Amino acid sequence: MGNEQVHRTVEAVWRIEAGRVIAALAGVVRDVGWAEELAQDALVAALEQWPRDGVPANPGAWLTTVGKRRAIDALRRRTLLERRVADLGRDLGDEQFLPDFDAAFEERIDDDLLRLVFTACHPVLSPQARAALTLRMLGGLKTDEIARAFLVPETTVAQRITRAKKTLADAGVPFEVPSVEERGERLASVLEVIYLIFNEGYSATAGDDWMRPALCAEALRLARVLQGLMPAEPEVHGLAALLEIQASRTAARIDPEGEPILLLEQDRGRWDQLLIRRGLAALDQARAADIPAGPYTLQAEIAACHARARTPQETDWARIAAGYAELARVVPSPVVELNRAVAVSFADGPAAGLDLARALADEPALAGYHLLSSVLGDLLAKLGRYDEARVEFDRAAHLTGNERERALLFARAADCARGVAPTR
Repeated sequence: MGNEQVHRTVEAVWRIEAGRVIAALAGVVRDVGWAEELAQDALVAALEQWPRDGVPANPGAWLTTVGKRRAIDALRRRTLLERRVADLGRDLGDEQFLPDFDAAFEERIDDDLLRLVFTACHPVLSPQARAALTLRMLGGLKTDEIARAFLVPETTVAQRITRAKKTLADAGVPFEVPSVEERGERLASVLEVIYLIFNEGYSATAGDDWMRPALCAEALRLARVLQGLMPAEPEVHGLAALLEIQASRTAARIDPEGEPILLLEQDRGRWDQLLIRRGLAALDQARAADIPAGPYTLQAEIAACHARARTPQETDWARIAAGYAELARVVPSPVVELNRAVAVSFADGPAAGLDLARALADEPALAGYHLLSSVLGDLLAKLGRYDEARVEFDRAAHLTGNERERALLFARAADCARGVAPTR
């Protein structure tokens, strides 16, 4: 195996194993920031040694072992925590350099991984910091990859990660799964971070591309990991269901030139049926619990209505409108109400939807929200009120930061200026 191929293998292993390696090391040193540094040192060692010695049979175990040895060396150099050194030494024991981890050790790694999830997504951090730290530690993404994904300077991401680790240390955030009393709030933070990452990939807020599929893929992978770690939590399955179903449309959402294709215009034959089946199965798991559905499960049920419709005409818009009404009751939000207005427009006609959407015009949370103007423009155009629709589409185009979306909205405004229904 050539050096270039080995380096690609190292990168692939890191992407898969980073979270588990950092979690295992954090479980030993009880410091997330230091654990990540140790894991990075192990990665450097892999880049140096694997091209010469070959890729080990258990790459993740190799990286974890090297990280532990670096921890022992560092502690010895500092002449501190001699007792911890002894504990680490016993933990390593007669372990070979390529240990065959048994089931008990694998289970302990999973416990540590769950602790890492809750630590990286701690509410003491800002949503942006949580997302960056989660992608770095659990997703194995490099700083420049995260920067490209969110269209921010690399220095900004580096600062977010550095400050996040310092904030966790200064706040004394323990490396542990929170107590039962705290778990609900903390789990909500974890789910929010994964949801945020997926949404940024699904509909990019800025830049030249309509989507950033790599972010969607990372969020979906994290949701699946969380399913395995917390199988008894219905909302974990609800989030996974939502992301699986949404991700199933990825290939149909853009044309060969990268231009957006809206939901009702998509070729449903290009929807990924495997992802839809996975999503519906996860939704069944979420609904199996004898408790009221949470916000992610409710959104997954709405997405499932679209997934089950073989054609746009078969969509059960009344059920979707009812779903948004229930979602608005559980998590009141003007954005949810705007989505309900769209569903009502299909179920009861554009005039009914327009009344609901216009009632949101004075909502402070929607000030500058381009999708409100976009929805108003669409509903006005359906009613043949093209002059008013043109104004709304033009306003929406100026408000969005995404270049592909801006071009789409200007094209719709141009259609209305000619007195015809938008063709895109």
